[in-house]
Amino acid sequence: MPTTPTGRRVVVSELAETPVEAMEKFIRVEPMDPPDVNALGPRDVLVRIESASVGWVDLIMTSGQYQHVPSPPYTPGLEYAGVVVWRGEEAANKISIGNRVMVDGLLAGPRSLGEYRRWGGWASYAVAPAEAILPVPTGMSFDEACNLLGNYETAYHCLLARGRLRAGETVLVLGASGSVGLAAVHVAKLVGAKVIAMGRSEAKLAEVAAEGADHVVVTRKEEGVLVPFRDQIKALTGGRGVDLVYDGVGGDLSLESLRCTAFGARVLIVGWAATPYVAKGKGGRGAPNANVLPTNLIMMKGLDVLGCPTVLSTVQDPSIRAPRLAQVLEWANAGKLRPRVSHRFALSEIVEAMKTKWNGDVVGGCVVTPNSEPA
Repeated sequence: MPTTPTGRRVVVSELAETPVEAMEKFIRVEPMDPPDVNALGPRDVLVRIESASVGWVDLIMTSGQYQHVPSPPYTPGLEYAGVVVWRGEEAANKISIGNRVMVDGLLAGPRSLGEYRRWGGWASYAVAPAEAILPVPTGMSFDEACNLLGNYETAYHCLLARGRLRAGETVLVLGASGSVGLAAVHVAKLVGAKVIAMGRSEAKLAEVAAEGADHVVVTRKEEGVLVPFRDQIKALTGGRGVDLVYDGVGGDLSLESLRCTAFGARVLIVGWAATPYVAKGKGGRGAPNANVLPTNLIMMKGLDVLGCPTVLSTVQDPSIRAPRLAQVLEWANAGKLRPRVSHRFALSEIVEAMKTKWNGDVVGGCVVTPNSEPA
């Protein structure tokens, strides 16, 4: 193997009370020696990371407020893409040195459950098992590839497997400018649905409209006050209301969105980005600040409220993964799906990258590039 230069990695030294505290106190960038290939196994693959996503789950994991609580010190970065620089003998028949690859974040990295959990993507190098190595889809950049699986598998699981979305139906997407929200816009349009995209910023919603949303609706005034949107949604649907709500936001938006539904609609609980502190910090269990939905509205409108934890559902029933992954990859390779990436940072700028994501400035994906310098 050619000489592999020293790299860098991000380390979270301890779990914080909140992600903001983690950014301020517990994040550091340190030198990283390349993994010793003599210590790796026959199915291991060593990847030089070119791009890694900076996602919402990456942030809340730093405070232990995600369902998978890491053990510090650890390197974040759920999903990444790069170039193969070494592979074990059992991987050699399907993986070649120099291959452009992306790594399956359910099989390697901080959200995985096995021995590869310690290899996060916010680093110059990572090790993954051969089964986690996937070719970068045709025509896709590393930045786009590391924003593909988690976002679009989530959209598929929620909209199609749980929500049973059909062509001709109307879906209300809350938080549509986020990475998972924009993925939902893309997937819903692919299956022939009409999309009403919701968000706080007119400028960001204009970009979502350019990505295919049929209508966009602003949910907040400049001072952050909720703008009631029931009448707008009813007008856009001929008074009927929407067939499906894709809610990755939570809080007061959830309540208002229930008022926008048709009788018998499905409401998908995808996340609670607007209320990140529902769980205790520092890895504490429980939900002292849990979101609450009105049972009277749910009953009187005949709503199906569906919890949609993509990862936990897959752990419970691994058989649901194969058709989902195959469809996402088919769409991507055919050029029908292309993640949008609005922000790119060098690894040395990781705190700035995290703050940009936390503050909601990103449209689609945000990435760090471990082996490049600041622009």
